[in-house]
Amino acid sequence: MRLSVKLSVAVHCLVFISEYGESAKVTGEKLAMSGGTNPVIVRGILSSLKKAGIINVKSGTGGATLALPPEKITLGMVYSALKTKADGCIFAKHTSPSRLCPVGRNISAVLDKSYGKIEKQFDKDLETITLADILADYHLRLREENKK
Repeated sequence: MRLSVKLSVAVHCLVFISEYGESAKVTGEKLAMSGGTNPVIVRGILSSLKKAGIINVKSGTGGATLALPPEKITLGMVYSALKTKADGCIFAKHTSPSRLCPVGRNISAVLDKSYGKIEKQFDKDLETITLADILADYHLRLREENKK
């Protein structure tokens, strides 16, 4: 699963956990059903979030809760928790340009430099958005939905 999709699923899970984690037992199965995602994928995401100290998961019976207040959880933290070395750069490059062509020989290094700048800015921007911001947007959307 692409990292961008994992990030979206993780944020979905965190919103659900924030909304229901203190009053109900939030399990991987419930989160998978809510997100329309395979429970195995959700469990992997929850494991990564737990290792990063973002959520708590009760042993045995299950049940996830936030380990930190929403204001302290940034998208950068979530992204970092999910990212593996295999994910590499957020931009994929074509893998077999011609070594006989000057553009083909050099494009990877050229793109690495540009993509590196973009990725650094992306990482900084992720740190400016918190789960509290996302929850505020979610609650606003609910209020607008209820007006209809």
